[in-house]
Amino acid sequence: MPAGCERPDRTSRRNVRPPRPLPGGPGTRRLLERIPVASTASPSPTTRQAPPAGAPQRHGEKPAHAGRAKLPPVVWLLGAITFVMGTSEMIVTGLLPQLSAALGVSVASAGTLITVSAVGMMIGAPAMSVATLRLPRRTALIAPLVVFAAGHVVGALSSGLGLALAGRFAAALGNGTFWAVGAVIATTAAGPAASTRAMGVMVGGTTLANVVGVPLGTAAGQLSGWQTPFWALAALAVAAAAVIVRRVPADRSGADSTLRAETSSLRRPRLWLVYLAIALIQSGIMAFYSYVAPLLTDRAGLAAAAVPLAMLGFGAGALVGTVLGGRRGDGKPYGTLVPATALTAAVLVALILWATSSVVAVVLVVLLGAAGFATNPVVVGEVVRVAGAGRALPMALATSAFQVGIALGSWAGGAALTSTLNTQGPPLAGTALALLALVPLGLLAATHRKAAPGGPSGPSAQVEQGEQAGQDLAVGHPADAHRVDPAPEPSAHRR
Repeated sequence: MPAGCERPDRTSRRNVRPPRPLPGGPGTRRLLERIPVASTASPSPTTRQAPPAGAPQRHGEKPAHAGRAKLPPVVWLLGAITFVMGTSEMIVTGLLPQLSAALGVSVASAGTLITVSAVGMMIGAPAMSVATLRLPRRTALIAPLVVFAAGHVVGALSSGLGLALAGRFAAALGNGTFWAVGAVIATTAAGPAASTRAMGVMVGGTTLANVVGVPLGTAAGQLSGWQTPFWALAALAVAAAAVIVRRVPADRSGADSTLRAETSSLRRPRLWLVYLAIALIQSGIMAFYSYVAPLLTDRAGLAAAAVPLAMLGFGAGALVGTVLGGRRGDGKPYGTLVPATALTAAVLVALILWATSSVVAVVLVVLLGAAGFATNPVVVGEVVRVAGAGRALPMALATSAFQVGIALGSWAGGAALTSTLNTQGPPLAGTALALLALVPLGLLAATHRKAAPGGPSGPSAQVEQGEQAGQDLAVGHPADAHRVDPAPEPSAHRR
């Protein structure tokens, strides 16, 4: 046969469409073109392969269908439960006068109920996550809800500060553990291409609690006694556990996670940079927001009765920011994080300069909620990407990082407020902390650009595993959905 006229190889014809039309009529050709044919041959080097759904994208590319895939029902269920958790976390702030009178202590002493809750989530969440490693994920979701409910029952029955502190600590343990385990299940079920949107739903539940749950709970406590919201939260936790029993598929008895597997990702410097960014961003926001009431009344001249409306505006802005951050974060995580953090710092600077007007101050408070909370689902999504899907301990440490930020911001804002800076101190401290957050974010963004999609042992493998795990959970086979081994880091990260 003359050169150049060789018969095309059958195997290659299965991967590359022949230049000649397929035989038969138009209907036959369309049918033949749709038939999937398995092949072991390598694709033609000139043929561009479509990336799998949710595969890591090159810099500047958008993930295919990232914004169009529907989130599994389990994600929305977990988001609804975080609404209950978020209401519990902040309900004490609105009931401090009633609690101090009922417990026979000062308002400052009653404020330790807030402190012990933060400590419980900061320290207890990682410890409880390790303790529940060998439990099936559904059981690991129900157990913290039971502890959470028991903590609120103890709190409602307490007549002294000591018992009330024990109840708040137990509730915080349940809260932090549920967050760590729930985030793993939500992001695994959603798949890597929608993990940030899934976290947006969970964070959105907490944000909505600040807008709706806390005001309603405070009003109920003022009208019918401070115990009422505690009993209501305990009942809602029990109801949530019952729904999980019915709606979340049961996995096999005993999870195959080990402490060594959970801690393996903690050796990655990128993960600790993400934790540092979480703590600094959160502390920048809380340095101002912890003292928003006196700052608005003393400096901006806002009436005390209007402060709850300003806080409601902050919560509404935070809800909008959470939704927008969750939608943009999957495709451009650092294209969302860096601008949002810079905008947070800019709003805090504006609060230093122009917060003497009540109208301007309230508008800036709303913008602070939107800019600051837009980062939350994205940074949690980055913890999943860096640590690997299915890791409860790294997620628990992310919860701890948020609590460290709350404690650091409250301390820094208070120290600045009592200094010669007076009411300009808290926003100034917040500005400094938010600007510091740009340092770890800049390092993370630089290495993120260098990271290229990997081969079978690189990031692509992790994505494919995550996609399969999400499909397993969606169809009721979650035995492997909670266990997705992290892939080795790209070479750019190891340098």
